[in-house]
Amino acid sequence: MKKKDLIQRLINENIEKNSYSLDGGLPNEMYCLGFVKNLWEVYYSERGKKTNLHRFELEEEACNYFYNTLVHALNMK
Repeated sequence: MKKKDLIQRLINENIEKNSYSLDGGLPNEMYCLGFVKNLWEVYYSERGKKTNLHRFELEEEACNYFYNTLVHALNMK
């Protein structure tokens, strides 16, 4: 899925917006998806650091990994 599809899926499944950021950066205690230096990044932002950082060349791979990681972390499925 692409980022626009991910956004819609998160909305449709009523996933709390305060648990994630799709704009990268370092928000406190959130799962993040960002695009930096031509790579997609998925990580958990905590205390100003990117933890469990994974980088992807393809948007689809990053978005799928982000969704699965977030859902698993929130014990939704």
